[in-house]
Amino acid sequence: LKQFFSSSSCAFLFGRSTEVPANMSLWSGTSHTGGTKNEWMEGEGQFKFPNGVVYEGQFHKGEFHGEGALVYPNGGRYVATWERGYAVEGKYVYNDGLLYEDRNWQYMSAKDRRFYTEVLEGLKPAGETLLTNEKTPTPIPKGTYDHGDGYYDPLTEQIMSYDGKEVISYVGETQEKWIKEHCRKGFEDVAIPAHGGEDSPGGGAAGAQQ
Repeated sequence: LKQFFSSSSCAFLFGRSTEVPANMSLWSGTSHTGGTKNEWMEGEGQFKFPNGVVYEGQFHKGEFHGEGALVYPNGGRYVATWERGYAVEGKYVYNDGLLYEDRNWQYMSAKDRRFYTEVLEGLKPAGETLLTNEKTPTPIPKGTYDHGDGYYDPLTEQIMSYDGKEVISYVGETQEKWIKEHCRKGFEDVAIPAHGGEDSPGGGAAGAQQ
């Protein structure tokens, strides 16, 4: 399952400008490298958010302006044209090069169940079929579901990082239903750290497809 870019990492998705004074990092945990003018970010540069997302591109008067991309910790990129802090046109590209399309997207559809790795490299012979888009699946705890960027725990209604140490997000009823219908479930016992630091029962090969 491909993970969409997080709305919490980009102010424009909430309808707010990205205008940021140069000294904002003193209290926000952000950082900027690149050109400045009159104490505002200007020209080419990078702006790092506290959650690890990095904007790489052009600035004007302290705002994202011109060509730039939001680069996510998982390697995905939201590449866009920006005007005064707002994305006016853009696209999301996953870390393996797959382009997300918001209309009539055929990836992992009923007509074509192949992972992107299989699209690029062809199907494996019988007995070597991929369980995930990754050639070596990541183990997940028993009873949880592989979400692509971590695993979903139905008991806590949280998406956890694969090592079980970080809460990535919470899911609503609609998303939970989709996950349970489409994401692969962990079945085997493998030791994986629990949220509180104790070992929890682990699961079988991670996968985005049942």
